[in-house]
Amino acid sequence: MLRTLFLQPPSFDGFDGGAGSRYQAKREIRSFWYPTWLAQPAAMVPGSRLIDAPPAKMGMGPILEDVKNRDLVIMHTSTPSFPSDVRVAKMLKETNPKLKIGMVGAKVAVQPDESLAQGSPIDFVARNEFDFTIKEIAEGRPLAEVDGITWRNENGEIITNKDRAMIEDMDSLPFVTEVYKRDLRIEDYFIGYLKHPYISIYTGRGCKSRCTFCLWPQTVGGHRYRTRSPEHVAAEIRLAMKYFPQVKEFFFDDDTFTDDLPRAEAIARELGKLGVTWSCNAKANVPYDTLKVLRDNGLRLLLVGYESGNQQILHNIKKGMRIETAREFTKNCHKLGIKIHGTFIVGLPGETKETIRETIEYAKEIDPHTMQVSLAAPYPGTFLHKQASENGWLNEDEAELIDENGVQIAPLHYPHLSHTEIFKSVETFYKEFYFRPSKIFAIVKEMITDPQMLKRRLREGVEFFQFLRQRHSS
Repeated sequence: MLRTLFLQPPSFDGFDGGAGSRYQAKREIRSFWYPTWLAQPAAMVPGSRLIDAPPAKMGMGPILEDVKNRDLVIMHTSTPSFPSDVRVAKMLKETNPKLKIGMVGAKVAVQPDESLAQGSPIDFVARNEFDFTIKEIAEGRPLAEVDGITWRNENGEIITNKDRAMIEDMDSLPFVTEVYKRDLRIEDYFIGYLKHPYISIYTGRGCKSRCTFCLWPQTVGGHRYRTRSPEHVAAEIRLAMKYFPQVKEFFFDDDTFTDDLPRAEAIARELGKLGVTWSCNAKANVPYDTLKVLRDNGLRLLLVGYESGNQQILHNIKKGMRIETAREFTKNCHKLGIKIHGTFIVGLPGETKETIRETIEYAKEIDPHTMQVSLAAPYPGTFLHKQASENGWLNEDEAELIDENGVQIAPLHYPHLSHTEIFKSVETFYKEFYFRPSKIFAIVKEMITDPQMLKRRLREGVEFFQFLRQRHSS
């Protein structure tokens, strides 16, 4: 067995780049997702170690010391972080020239040849789902015999092996909670809309929806929702409760946990027996009866991608959602006391000044408990990226999607809507949503009744204004 290090490298200060993150960028408030995509193969490699440098505030010194006694390093990368990650790989190779370095993640899955050409220290990249791929390499199998990789041979030639079959038996994967216990400090992980400390796991992979912008289903997870059994999920939650009695909330990071409603209800009933508080990603079409079952069994919050308040834009991005359905769903959540963290995107195909205004008014009308606004990000491997490239909406010098400080830029532009107009609309959106008298009153009321929430909101307020200042300076 090769002595293996799984590495989420250091990056920009405050860079929200964990493997579960929807957009890898420096966000308006500091947050860190669990590196679940690295923890999963790490759980399959005995004697391995996982270093998640950004939340641990770890610099390169301890990492370079660690790799002196390693044979293999697996790094998670993304389109925004790739240039920085290549520089880290170069430092690792200079410290230990015998080291074998592999990269995983959506970026290298869809651009394997280009990634190897641009990253000379990289020995191989894994395409698509990579858990068993990495396990086989760590066991010492020759790269020529490993499905699902593109690699560099001794002559410097780039070789593409055959694809690896997708995992069908998701219960065959070991619990990532074991790796969290072994290698991570859970208090380092923080998301403003979740109770702290929280734990995040996947109960399945893939998403039935066809949203043109969404990264994971189009690059790694696929469009079939392959799931763990409710009993398997409950068993891991019981283990996590034993390991981490301080946890206040469990989050299920499946692309759309509610894609399979009977299974969602079955898992909820298992969690209800355990008495835990939990949250998950959901589409804005869950019926009232299912919402009630989930709520009655510990559901606290749903993370919902509304994206736009304009029906034509939702059609353009193949969201498969009617505005009225989402509106009714949101009313039902409010009625049941289920919190919503709503996500919106500005700059999608079909966007105009008028549709941005329509979305801002829509967000204020449906009034999720909290919300975030992202700039449309055409990640390589997505239909949106192909569409943007073919139509001239994307400048090549903005393909990394962030500026030199790690702040997300507005890479898309249209004949009737400029980069600058899209970029500035994010700040307008936030100010109009959060600075309404009714929202201010609700936040103040929440802070008065919850001292922990008071400290959190004050910190987020400071971070938000610092972020706005940096956006302006960029």
